[in-house]
Amino acid sequence: MNPFEFVLVILGMVFLFTLMKNRMAAKDQWRDPDDQTESLENFRLREEVQELKERIKVLERITVEKENSLAQQIEELRDR
Repeated sequence: MNPFEFVLVILGMVFLFTLMKNRMAAKDQWRDPDDQTESLENFRLREEVQELKERIKVLERITVEKENSLAQQIEELRDR
């Protein structure tokens, strides 16, 4: 392979890699409208999960309070 062919191969590779890089950048820039819909859906689901976590915390607190009051009632009955 002579030096001229070597330079042509290198230039061809650079051209192909640049073309691929630009194509990937353009693909990321122009997303589908469905992506926005999915993003909104993800946001809505995250909010719903957060609300459910808060509800679980409240239910756990209620359960613990009931267990404590039940334990107190049992102790009071034992003391009688």
